[in-house]
Amino acid sequence: MIYNLDKINEMAEGDQDFINSVIAVFLEEVPEDLEALEIALQEKNHDQVYKLAHKIKPNVDLLGMEQTRAIALELETLGKQEANMAEIEKRFPMLKTDINQVVAELKNDFQL
Repeated sequence: MIYNLDKINEMAEGDQDFINSVIAVFLEEVPEDLEALEIALQEKNHDQVYKLAHKIKPNVDLLGMEQTRAIALELETLGKQEANMAEIEKRFPMLKTDINQVVAELKNDFQL
C-alpha cells in the first residue's frame, strides 16, 4: 500500500462520510488530471504540465503519497521552468504507475 490515510483521518475527526467523500473526489478527479497531463506532455505544452502537476500534487499529498508528491512537484517545477520536455517525460511513468496503483487499491479497499 503506497497511500496512507493519516492526514485525512486527522482532518475527518472520525467522520467516515468525509473520508469517503475525499476518496471519491480523488478517484474522480486525479485519473482525469493524469490523462490530461499525459496529453499535455504529448503536445509539449509546458503551461498545462505545470498546471496539472500543481493540481495533482495536493491530492496525492492528502493520501500520504510522499514519493508521488515529490514527482508531481518535479513535474510542476520543470513545466514552470519550460525545461527540456524529454526530462519531464522521463518522470511521468512513475507518477502514472503510482496513481494507477493507488486508484486500484482505493477502489478495492473502499469497495468503490
